[in-house]
Parts: sequence; C-alpha cells; structure tokens
Amino acid sequence: MNGSLAANEALLTALAAGLGQEPACEIALCVPACYLAQVQAMKESRAALAGVELGAQDVSAQASGAYTGEISAAMLKDFGARYAIVGHSERRQYHGETDALVADKAKAALAAGITPIVCVGETLAEREAGHTEEVVKRQLAAVIHVNGHCISEIVVAYEPVWAIGTGKTASPDEAQAVHAVLRAQLKAATDKSARIKILYGGSMNAGNAQSLLGQPDIDGGLIGGASLKAPDFLKIIAAALV
Repeated sequence: MNGSLAANEALLTALAAGLGQEPACEIALCVPACYLAQVQAMKESRAALAGVELGAQDVSAQASGAYTGEISAAMLKDFGARYAIVGHSERRQYHGETDALVADKAKAALAAGITPIVCVGETLAEREAGHTEEVVKRQLAAVIHVNGHCISEIVVAYEPVWAIGTGKTASPDEAQAVHAVLRAQLKAATDKSARIKILYGGSMNAGNAQSLLGQPDIDGGLIGGASLKAPDFLKIIAAALV
C-alpha cells in the first residue's frame, strides 16, 4: 500500500530513463488497483515502458456480483493487467486468506487470461520448527489441486515471511533449497513445469540480487521495498541480465 499519483509519476519516469529502451528481461509492475489506469497510460506514452507488463496486488475469487469492495479479474483485465499476485503473506496474515481461497483466486485469474503470481512461504516459527518444506508444499498443493489442468500457466513466488520487510533474507543456498523443492513438486504435477517461473520474494535488493538470481532454480524476484527506489530497482533488473 504505497504510492500516489505524484510518486508513481516520478518512479516510472526515472525507471523509463534508466531502462532507455524496451527491457531485455521480463518486468512487471504490480500496483494498487486505483493506480492501474495511471500506470497503463504512462506505459503507452513512454517507449521504454512499452515492454513492462502491468499487474495487480490482489484479485477477487468471484467473477462479479454482490461483493462490495472486491475487484474481479475481468476488471483488472480492462486496465491491461497481465498479472495478479495471490496469496501474499500479508493477505494470508492480515485478511485470513486460506490455501483454498488462494487457489480459487488463482483459478479466477486464469479464467480471465491473467497470470497469477502464487505466493508461498513459511513464518519464522515454522522454519525454526523444521516445517518449511511441509508448509510451502501444502500451500502450493492447494493451487495445483484446483488448477491442475492449467498449472503450467502460473508463476510461483517463494517469500519466507520472516524475511519480508525485515531486512533479513534467506541465504542463496537456503533460498535455492526451497526453490528446488517447489520445482520438484511442479515437475510431478505437469510435464510442462519447465515453463513455470519461480521467483524469490524475501527482501531481494540491489545488494543481494545477483547472488540470489545466480541460483539454478531462482528465475527472478518478487521485489518489495526496493522496487520503490528507481536506482535500486534498476540495479536488480541489471542483475537479472548477468
């Protein structure tokens, strides 16, 4: 829940200047829903942003109807959204989102032609108790169960809850170990698993991006606070190209 019309203008202007041309790696900006129209318009007016995809930070599991305050996948599609984050740890923690609801949100997004970025991750207590693998596999299994026929169309993001916004981060080896578990689970679920990207989302920043992105099963990052600072975000993008 960051941003304003002025802040968004400044951030995207700096990002466009830093990119200089259409990016050589895949970039998506997942913005608060009320700013989708602004960012969509800026994408259309700046050549360097033309190849940057637009995404939302959440989506309703419902297609339409009496769900005041909810935003459907079709509504997001109207504003050019290609991605929608589902199951972010903050949604799970503060809004009580269950594994089943996250799976249904992923299904709603897929039905509208939007790629869900499915977040999984363990708390500090779960990690210290040795339950990391159990937790992330359970969370992902719910999504696979509901969306098995098109599971190869999703993106997965591993976000250890204890590393979000804390300045802490899993070491490259720790992150790789969990990504390898998720990769194996996806491989068992579909013969098209090679096309599924798995992102790391635990406080990736300009300083650690290259070492994390160098791991064999880490395909990219789900960037938090560092994405609000154009110089840092540009450095992470550059690290993805190495």
